[in-house]
Amino acid sequence: MATIKQVAQAAGVSFTTVSHVLNKTRPVSDEARQAVLKAVEELHYVPSALARSLKSRSTATIGLIIPNNTNPYFSEVARGIEDSCYAAGYSVILCNSDDDPVKQRDYLNVLLTKRCDGLILSALADSDGELLRKMNVPAVLLDRAPNDLSLDAVAVDNRAGGMLAARHLLELGRRRIACIAGPREVSISNERIDGVRAAMGEAGVALADGLCRHADFTSAGGYAAALVLLALPAIERPDALFCCNDLMAFGALRAAAELGVQVPGQLAVVGFDDIDLASFVHPPLSSVAQNTRELGHITAACLLARIADPALPRQQRSVAPELHVRGSTGVAASSSLPSSQLAGTTP
Repeated sequence: MATIKQVAQAAGVSFTTVSHVLNKTRPVSDEARQAVLKAVEELHYVPSALARSLKSRSTATIGLIIPNNTNPYFSEVARGIEDSCYAAGYSVILCNSDDDPVKQRDYLNVLLTKRCDGLILSALADSDGELLRKMNVPAVLLDRAPNDLSLDAVAVDNRAGGMLAARHLLELGRRRIACIAGPREVSISNERIDGVRAAMGEAGVALADGLCRHADFTSAGGYAAALVLLALPAIERPDALFCCNDLMAFGALRAAAELGVQVPGQLAVVGFDDIDLASFVHPPLSSVAQNTRELGHITAACLLARIADPALPRQQRSVAPELHVRGSTGVAASSSLPSSQLAGTTP
């Protein structure tokens, strides 16, 4: 890769003249300017972004750390963030943490080393929060934000979303509602289940401990958890299922189909996130919508506002969820689940 000194040598001028031509910081003769531009083109010279950032104190880059961009929820949110940042003149550096605290810390250090103008993080440990404060980097926490860190945060109202799902199922006459939650340590999952419990409590119905299974937010995890729930004795078997994300709901639909369980007649299923694929599975999935693209736009707007004015009061945005009802939920059928189909199922 050519250097500024090589450009200067080819143009027959000093490297400071090259700098003035490229940065338009001082008048230069037309002859010298043409010589510099010709040398830049011939040598394919690219100015150092790091050098420019040291001078301007801006790299026009945003760092984004998410757990897994193969999860459509995170990819859709990331797209909303990217669209907003690009429109504002920023590029986005995307990192996948895989929910690994060590990998998350490594990526955070990399992004800080690259002098990103701001950071968006979907999960953050307390120690990482201390690091951000020490580095004085504008940051917004998205989705899985600890409540005790004094950083800007954007999240959906997860408890309200769980209540929406449970109330819908209760209105359909469902009473044996089961849940497939995410990992026990993930706060957003716990908040969604709390919402389900609250709505069921309002209706005088309790969520039995045996009807709440934990999985890993993947379709395979939802599938395995649903097999266990649908293998319960008839008196305990659920007639409705709330999944803490759409991917696990897809797995549950697959399990029900394999076992001959009719959805929604014998089992109503509700997911969470309302990713694009929710409309195209069979039956189409009822889901609590977060409007993922809009969530990305709001998150990006919060960060850009913080970059523009570091003295802004702390921003905390809570996005209200909506329930989108589709073919996976309906009034319960009179027939029971086919126990003959379930007899051979093992947890």
